[in-house]
Amino acid sequence: MTKGLKLVGLIVFIAILNVVVFSPGLIGIQLINSSPFQTAFGVSFIIANLLVLLFSMFQLYFKPVEEKTIKKLKTNEDFVLALGTYKNSHVLKEDIITSLEQIERMKKKKSIFYHLLSDRFSPTEITYNKFASVVDEVETLFYLTIRNILNKISTFDESEYKKLKGKDGLRYSKSLLQEKINLYNEYFNFVKKAIEMNEEILINIDKLILEISRLDEIGIDEIEKMECMKEIDTLIQQTKYYRQ
Repeated sequence: MTKGLKLVGLIVFIAILNVVVFSPGLIGIQLINSSPFQTAFGVSFIIANLLVLLFSMFQLYFKPVEEKTIKKLKTNEDFVLALGTYKNSHVLKEDIITSLEQIERMKKKKSIFYHLLSDRFSPTEITYNKFASVVDEVETLFYLTIRNILNKISTFDESEYKKLKGKDGLRYSKSLLQEKINLYNEYFNFVKKAIEMNEEILINIDKLILEISRLDEIGIDEIEKMECMKEIDTLIQQTKYYRQ
């Protein structure tokens, strides 16, 4: 919800509350021609309304937002907010949008997976825990990759890159210019590779969901022989080398 909508919602709530408190047909508090208690209560209530409104406006528009460091990001919402701060990038915008879409897809697929798993197996079964542990591990790798993307884009100097691609690039020798371009290309290649790795994770979760949907019963030994489980295991092993 945007700040404007939150403020409008608060104003509407305060207005309704005032109607309830001051309407004769409801609580009916009066400010004039009433007892000292009613007058004092009514004035205090109005002042409280103003204070709540002013405090809320300060919280929404003036209080500095404490940004979490990349290392402190934990929840899916943390990663979405962190990536969202770079959406205005002209160079990496498409990659950032793709990463945000992947996070949303991961959230949906995990929900579908656990719903299906609960339909097929009991949480106390070894089979259930085997499948669940695998998906939890690939989800951890998924967000590790998102973290790596954030580490890269947070150190990417877009203004410097734009200068390099413009007239400023003419100041350097061809060899030095190429060296600088190669350095920036490493950023782009890293981010694109990370996005591809997360896409592989999403595809493999889809495959696992499909396999489970076909099953009624399966032994623990048969799980290891499933093609999608082999692919996931290979992906996990490969991704371990990618950790930073």
